Amino acid sequence: MPLATSPSRVSAHGLDAQGLAPSGALHWNLVAPELALAAARRGEGVFADMGPFVAVTTPHTGRSPKDKFVVQEPSSQADVDWGAVNQPMTEAHFDTLLADVRGYLDGQPELFVQDLYCGADHDYRLSCRYVTPNAWHANFVRNMFIRPELAELAEFAPNFSILHAPEYQGDPARHGTRTSTFIVVHIARRMILIGGTRYAGELKKSMFTIMNYLMPKQGVLSMHCSANIGTHGDTALFFGLSGTGKTTLSADPDRFLIGDDEHGWSENGTFNFEGGCYAKVINLSPEQEPDIFATTQMFGTILENVELDPVTRKVKFESQAITENTRASYPLPYIRNHVPSGRGGHPKNVVFLTADAFGVLPPIARLTKEQAMYYFLSGYTAKVAGTERGVTEPQATFSSCFGAVFLVWHPTKYATMLGELLAKHDAKVWLINTGWSGGPYGVGSRMKLSYTRAMVRAALAGALDDAAVQVDPVFGLAVPQWVEGVPAGVLDARTTWPDPAAYDAQAAKLAAMFRENIQKFGSAVPAHIIAAGPKG
Repeated sequence: MPLATSPSRVSAHGLDAQGLAPSGALHWNLVAPELALAAARRGEGVFADMGPFVAVTTPHTGRSPKDKFVVQEPSSQADVDWGAVNQPMTEAHFDTLLADVRGYLDGQPELFVQDLYCGADHDYRLSCRYVTPNAWHANFVRNMFIRPELAELAEFAPNFSILHAPEYQGDPARHGTRTSTFIVVHIARRMILIGGTRYAGELKKSMFTIMNYLMPKQGVLSMHCSANIGTHGDTALFFGLSGTGKTTLSADPDRFLIGDDEHGWSENGTFNFEGGCYAKVINLSPEQEPDIFATTQMFGTILENVELDPVTRKVKFESQAITENTRASYPLPYIRNHVPSGRGGHPKNVVFLTADAFGVLPPIARLTKEQAMYYFLSGYTAKVAGTERGVTEPQATFSSCFGAVFLVWHPTKYATMLGELLAKHDAKVWLINTGWSGGPYGVGSRMKLSYTRAMVRAALAGALDDAAVQVDPVFGLAVPQWVEGVPAGVLDARTTWPDPAAYDAQAAKLAAMFRENIQKFGSAVPAHIIAAGPKG
């Protein structure tokens, strides 16, 4: 039998504002045990050893950025950077899609409502209402966002609504979508429609898109980064694309985690947008990442697209049988050293992470403010060579502000805000290469995590502030010549290669990619920022 909702968890502000009149059972703000039981009863997934819930989202095992749309409407039309990231949808198509999604949700036998906050700073947070037909998706958003106190739920008034119809298939001819999958944002109506995909990441990343629009309008820099605090109260930010180590390096047992993915930087300091973490768990081990591994052994964690041993029901973390993009969703308190308030001060250090599969960027470098602007706009990392026959070169990825697919304004707006904040608060900026050393992927080896941790800890502790540096002749970066716990030979990328001439050729190739990429911004990037990039 479906669970009965406690009256104390039902908002006086019902579903009228969302335009819903469900005919089935309606579950308001169930907590994790209730949602896990409901998900199991409904056959939405299974439990793994130690209690985490496992869901499979095939055929979609990652985000669908080409299926994301922003509705063109007068209040925001002049602000949005229209193009491949922010594809336009007409209001007429949105109205049709909204009516059909409402009809679909109204006809479901059960709906799960979660009222949550996005933003740990009360001055800037949004009150969000998620409506979904799946219990495990409701549990996911409950993990990922900030959970109100019980006393707040009765009068919870959402100012943003997310209608989630994972099994509903859009019709391109009728709805103006590209495929049957859709993620549609209507800024003026403060509404998001998601359908045609079970991948849970869409539920959190769509709200990040909203924060990327609303926060800059209030003078707050929205950032795709993790953040933590040292024992002396020093805040650090970690920017990086997937696979660069953002979650791993911020979950340092010697520091306190603010959050692992999305933050704002306001006049009050740094604040988390979320109340949980969404970590990649491919090849996760208790030795390398003990705190994150521990969360995967807890009831309440949701594991997405992992393979289980059929006998023991233990997770096979090394398996890519479903996808390489295996994930764990867990509440922030599952990390021992977390910051309960979700807030920190103005950052003392900002770290840009890149996994350079070309093997030529230095493992650590200190950036000038101009270089910081350049590398922030570049948002570089590199993917390893693909599995197709004959594909042997790494693939460079440039994602502006380390999160281009989530930006709404033009990237230079975010970069300008970052530059102003760095100057105002005198924050130091570091570029850390967690990628390859001694040669490109397939020849060299991945930088040891122990070395990267040592470099990050030295930078955050101030041990490198006055260190002797050597300026890289190609990239113009100031590279420390000594870091405690790191062999001196590792710090000079060129000397790690057995063939220096091969390094020079590879470095010149990557530098040219940087210069070509920055040109896409045209005159929007000042000349002194362009000059801070790799040399010709």
